[in-house]
Amino acid sequence: MSNGGERGNAHEDDTFRLPQPQVLVERPDGVRILRVRNNHEAMPYRAAFAGAYQDIFSEPPYNERFFPSEAQGILRQFLDVPDNITLLAVRGNTQVVGFGIAVPALAKADVTRALHGLLPLQASYYLAELGVLRAWRRSGLGHELIQLRLALVDRARYSNVVLRTSAVRNSSYDMYLSLGFEDMGVYMEVPARRVDGAVSTDRRLFLCKVLPRPGEEERSGSLNRREGER
Repeated sequence: MSNGGERGNAHEDDTFRLPQPQVLVERPDGVRILRVRNNHEAMPYRAAFAGAYQDIFSEPPYNERFFPSEAQGILRQFLDVPDNITLLAVRGNTQVVGFGIAVPALAKADVTRALHGLLPLQASYYLAELGVLRAWRRSGLGHELIQLRLALVDRARYSNVVLRTSAVRNSSYDMYLSLGFEDMGVYMEVPARRVDGAVSTDRRLFLCKVLPRPGEEERSGSLNRREGER
């Protein structure tokens, strides 16, 4: 009886010591923005992340189809990148309603090929993924996920950020310009499987921003509609 009790206490101690994501923001609407640093911390959220990822990018302008295992694999791959910034917007225990992911630009081979000679890539950070479920748009959540990632970039090592978004000029494009991003005039065709099962390419546009030095004021804007960096 005594031994059984000791095993139970050890299990509780182990559970207590498990690393937990850092809570960056607790919003009045009940959404918490977490920073997830590794795949162990991401485990409780992987299935919900996959569902959100599928829903968000099945909509225009991307109309992409992902299987749950593929979406979970994307999260795992980004979390394996050193110095990744992975943010999950969570409601309740594990419901993922949005996400924002960024990695050093050199971690994305297709991005570095497209931008070779145009940016100091060793000093550039790539805003890789941004998505917010439809029910949580127009709440400022996407804007917050962008600003938090920018704030978390190590300014001693990185002086630029770059992102790739749909070449369709929508409210997301205008929002990025309001945040100080500039249209690079550089496009690339990205192949993907669409919701109808066909594989085709869509055109995406690169935007970049020089990061202000510590103490300089960030330009800010409002996020009105669907968010999306791809």
